[in-house]
Amino acid sequence: MPPRPPLCARCLRASRLPSQTRTYASLQAITPAPSPSQTLTSTPPISRYPPTQPPSHRPPEFRKSQLHRQYTSLLRSSPLLLLFQHNNLRATEWMALRRELAISLRKADALNPAAAPLAAGTKIQIVQSSLLAAALRVVEHWHPETQPPAQRIRASDPATNSSAELANMSAHVADPALHHALSRAAYDASRRQRLAHALTPLLAGPLAILSFPAVSPAHLSAALSILAPQAPGFPAPTRRANPGYYDLAVQGGVQKLMLLGARVEGRVLDGEGARWVGGMEGGLEGMRGRLVAMLQGVGMGVTGVLEGVGRGLYVTVEGRRGMLEEEAKAKGEGA
Repeated sequence: MPPRPPLCARCLRASRLPSQTRTYASLQAITPAPSPSQTLTSTPPISRYPPTQPPSHRPPEFRKSQLHRQYTSLLRSSPLLLLFQHNNLRATEWMALRRELAISLRKADALNPAAAPLAAGTKIQIVQSSLLAAALRVVEHWHPETQPPAQRIRASDPATNSSAELANMSAHVADPALHHALSRAAYDASRRQRLAHALTPLLAGPLAILSFPAVSPAHLSAALSILAPQAPGFPAPTRRANPGYYDLAVQGGVQKLMLLGARVEGRVLDGEGARWVGGMEGGLEGMRGRLVAMLQGVGMGVTGVLEGVGRGLYVTVEGRRGMLEEEAKAKGEGA
């Protein structure tokens, strides 16, 4: 090994002394005074979660959770639903069926221009039966409008430093103030009702749903004539009127569809009940007219009965009075 260089005693003592650093007053941190805008306005309170994504019992990043929200919204916003069973339809067959269905619904809109058009809002889509059953239980047995509103932090509360009001809810999924479809409260309410709906036995196998934005027997009849034709009430369009309906893709798709039932204004109907709704002459207006005529007929019948009773009583009283007058005259002549 090479010899180490000698160290002087003065350098060794200087290395053992503690290091000394110089500080200057100009380099010390100084907290600036608040600006006039900061003293006049306060910072808003911090929300506990994003307003568009509240805490959920089901993980919101999963596709099943988003499908559950979509089915719940569909069941609540569509008063008329048709339930079909599809058997391995190809993409070309679905495309052809949607094309013919749109053509038929647009013709139904043209027949009644005074009413709101429904062709653009009528959709047919494939659904997952298990998720649709879960969404149906939430819609039927969970009513958020009946729940108490969430408490809010008032501006006078010392817990907040702003006049803005936020819902006083924690970020925990078990908070009872959460009222959306994926909340823990909605899950607990629907879990107790596993087989409590009449549509539950039909929610098995491959399913498709045709949703209408409003109840219209004319549009329902047009849709049944395309997807589930049945003579004589719902015949398929003729080849001369609609030659595209007789394409191989359309006919193959119609043969693979089977009507299971319907949900009309919250009530479950079978296939015959759905056809009965679609076969109403004149639609809802015609049904209202028949109901008014029936009520008027009942009222006229009650009026006739009451008038007959009064008329009979009047005839009886007048006859008795005539008899009494004749008896009085006979007694006067005899006297």
